[in-house]
Amino acid sequence: MTLTSSSQQAGTPAPLSPETAAGPSPTQQAEAAPPAPYAGGRFSRLPMLAGKSFIPIGLFARLPLAMLTVGALTLATAVTGSYAVGGTVAGAVGIGSALGAPVFGALADRLGQRPVLLFAAVFNTAAVLALILAAYLIPGGDGLAGAAPVLAAAFVAGASCPQVGSLARVRWMALTSRGRRNTNPGDLDTALSYESTADELTFVLGPALVGILASLIAPWLPLALAAALTITLVPAFAVHATHHAVGRTLAPTASAAAQKKQHRASLSAGQRAGAAAAVGLPVLAMVCMGTFFGATQTALSSFSATFATSELAGLLYAVMGLSSAAAALSVAYWPQRFSVNARWLACAGLMAALALLLLLPSTALPMILVLLVLGLPVGPLMVTVFAIGGLVAPAGKLGTVMTALASGIVAGTATGSTIAGQLAQNHGYSAAFLVPVCAAAALFLLGAAAAVVLRRRKKTAAAA
Repeated sequence: MTLTSSSQQAGTPAPLSPETAAGPSPTQQAEAAPPAPYAGGRFSRLPMLAGKSFIPIGLFARLPLAMLTVGALTLATAVTGSYAVGGTVAGAVGIGSALGAPVFGALADRLGQRPVLLFAAVFNTAAVLALILAAYLIPGGDGLAGAAPVLAAAFVAGASCPQVGSLARVRWMALTSRGRRNTNPGDLDTALSYESTADELTFVLGPALVGILASLIAPWLPLALAAALTITLVPAFAVHATHHAVGRTLAPTASAAAQKKQHRASLSAGQRAGAAAAVGLPVLAMVCMGTFFGATQTALSSFSATFATSELAGLLYAVMGLSSAAAALSVAYWPQRFSVNARWLACAGLMAALALLLLLPSTALPMILVLLVLGLPVGPLMVTVFAIGGLVAPAGKLGTVMTALASGIVAGTATGSTIAGQLAQNHGYSAAFLVPVCAAAALFLLGAAAAVVLRRRKKTAAAA
């Protein structure tokens, strides 16, 4: 089962919106062209499919999400002088994002991406500006007791943050579906490889940008910049011609609803459980992936504090992010016969084995080498899990599933940071590094379970 089949089943676009009746969009015009060869390389196909402006707009429009958590942490800590308040405010952003992302995706499925993104851009900009104002209203010395306004603003800012990366993946799945005449086998691999690399780069660049602006100019400036990027780039992403490729999920008629209810009643308990597991396993995998990220970053803070300062952890963590981003790009060149199930198991197994190396270094240089190698299976695994999410997403729920996968990473990051922080505090950084090892092992087990579930689904579909 290849990624091409996943795009056909999960990414086939619904009918285009009525506004396209006035004339074909650039994206629609491109559909009339025959498949193009890889003359300029696989990644040169992406601007041909989506338009030249889509990639830079989509890349920088997701940067505010990467800046928000660290920006809130930096601002609250700087204003109050309390790491407890700063950490709690950052946690509020994470909780809001984890809860709000699937709701955002469901609304985009039902109403269409454009109106939801336009509303979110305005609402989130207001929420981030309110967060900045609320931070300076915290009474001095009151700590968490006076932080209720900033916690509320942080939660709303996280919950309303536009999920550009997830919805960009939905657009790629529609644009690369097999029914479109200008697509080639492997286009979806290429697009998802790029998307994972874009995520990695923004989540390396975002915190770095926050640190530079906050330290050199003012702690409120990173969040103000995030708000400016949101109000300008997210609307540009919302109205880009590619949004026509993703149709709305129309409310079912009474007869259709009755047929759907009858179909559900006809399913056995095992079939219903299998359908739930097919979606739930990738989401759980992303929770484990987030746990791996959060625990690794926290453990690196404890590790670097033993010979330098904890701030060095950000630079160490960036090494893994860069190798992960580079490896994610390579998935575009992996053979189609290397199925998504095999990719999951191979990458997760390698990731679990390499994570054990985190227990060995005691100085920076060996740790850099370990992190450089450890990042290699991480990016491809993220590409694979997102691809499987597209494969198993129920009809009309692709945006919901993509945003649920993204929120799983956020929730897992908070979980991993908490567990690893407690272990580092009580038992040292070596104990904290056991958390990413366990998270990687759990990813392998979930991959094995997902392979069984997807194989059964394929047999059931063939029998039907």
